[in-house]
Formats: sequence, C-alpha cells, structure tokens
Amino acid sequence: MPVLRNEIGEVLRDARLNQGRTLRDISSGARVSLGYLSEVERGQKEASSELLASICDALDVPMSTVLREVSDRFAAAEDLSDVAMMTSIPDTVPELLGSVRR
Repeated sequence: MPVLRNEIGEVLRDARLNQGRTLRDISSGARVSLGYLSEVERGQKEASSELLASICDALDVPMSTVLREVSDRFAAAEDLSDVAMMTSIPDTVPELLGSVRR
C-alpha cells in the first residue's frame, strides 16, 4: 500500500515539474523553506493542511485536484492489491489437490 505523504509529495512534484518551475519558485510563493518543501516532495515530511493549501496556491493548483490525484493513486493500488489477492492460491488448495491425486 502506498504511503500518503509519499503520494502527496509525488503529485506536488509532478505539478511543479509540469509547470517548469523550481523548488525555489514554489517555496517563495508558499512561504516555506526550500529544504522543507523538498522534504515534503520526497515524502520525508508530512505537510499540514495549511501548508498543503499554501503549496497548492503557489502552484496555482486547487487542493481538490491534488487530493483527487492522490485518491486515484490509492484506488489504483487497492485495485492491484485486490487482483493479487484473487490470483493467489489459498493454503488449503495444495492439500486438496494432494488428496485427489492419491
């Protein structure tokens, strides 16, 4: 399962890079240190809701868009997890197969 702070950081970084902007551009606009913003983007720090709102404002991206993208990533990971669980063989099946062969 993904980690929330990692997914938020990746979505923020993707938005920044898609705009061709630097960490310095966004940190200045969001009024947060460049180092802290870098840690948020790398998933090393969890941004408070206030800080996340400030970063989104600096990126000119609605927070709902960022959170929707994060939600979509989680949904995709959950779908993959569900598929993996459905395709795995339960522990009892090999025992049942062994008794059929005898």
